Amino acid sequence: MAVLVTGGAGYIGSHTSIELLESGKDIVIIDNFYNSCPKVLDRIEKLAGKGFAFEECDIRDRAALDKVFEKYDIDSVIHFAGLKAVGESCQKPLLYYENNISGTVTLCEAMAAHGCKKIVFSSSATVYGEHNVSPLKETMIAGGTTNPYGTTKFFIEQILQDLAKSDPEWSVCILRYFNPIGAHISGMIGESPNGIPNNLMPYITQVAEGKREFLSVYGNDYDTIDGTGVRDYIHVVDLAKGHLKALDKILDENGVFVYNLGTGRGYSVLEVVAAFEKASGVKVPYKIVDRRPGDLATCYSDPTKAKEELNWVAEKGIDEMCADSYRWQHQNPNGYED
Repeated sequence: MAVLVTGGAGYIGSHTSIELLESGKDIVIIDNFYNSCPKVLDRIEKLAGKGFAFEECDIRDRAALDKVFEKYDIDSVIHFAGLKAVGESCQKPLLYYENNISGTVTLCEAMAAHGCKKIVFSSSATVYGEHNVSPLKETMIAGGTTNPYGTTKFFIEQILQDLAKSDPEWSVCILRYFNPIGAHISGMIGESPNGIPNNLMPYITQVAEGKREFLSVYGNDYDTIDGTGVRDYIHVVDLAKGHLKALDKILDENGVFVYNLGTGRGYSVLEVVAAFEKASGVKVPYKIVDRRPGDLATCYSDPTKAKEELNWVAEKGIDEMCADSYRWQHQNPNGYED
């Protein structure tokens, strides 16, 4: 039996694929390379020391999905595939609703048709919206999202929960990510966004490498320690390991399970910049610019539930996150195009 990893060539998907392979799992990766690179596949295999199946496929293509399920013996799915840039989602909401929501519905239809009813979903802390106060807990009412990207995650969570209610054979684990940064310790895989980065760390690393002149800090008038936005940053390898714990959960039990994957500690943008400069020895110039629409002042997790029910905790601190991020970018100045 194999695990289907949608978006497995992406940043989080590639790190999770390595952890799955190293744990002895057989996997099938599908990806359409919209925001990823085929070269990562060879690096996954090299780092894991084990081969895997790959099919180029878009989750919105039902016929292509059917072929994948017919070709491989798949018993579970870890679903990463989706568009993820907050700013872009505000500019192109229909693109996000069509890709993320319609794609997930199509995926679930294909899963059901082939008797595969176990899914780990890559959700986001953005589903908590603006009405909940950090530390954010799974018992809080989700919704009130501040951008279309977050709304797609919220809607998909509802769809998966409704699906599980309609059919008790389904087992769904929803993982609400906070802010993944870092890279594999080898420096061979990491975050490699196409075009201008939408997330903080790849922007910092590109400035450090001289690819960009300065870091734009979006707002310094928030009610935080230094006026810049505070987020719960988590090492991508810790996040990947959380998916293995979630997979074990849904293979053992049916139902719907929701977990925060974060550290429980928030860092401001300027604190991350300082930590990166310390870890890399490189100065990161920055400029304060206007706030971005849809951004919140503070967002960090209460990860207690994942510790108690999944026996998972984030182990890597901000210094290691920054050091690994810098190593990846320094060894691969142009990402996977090097």
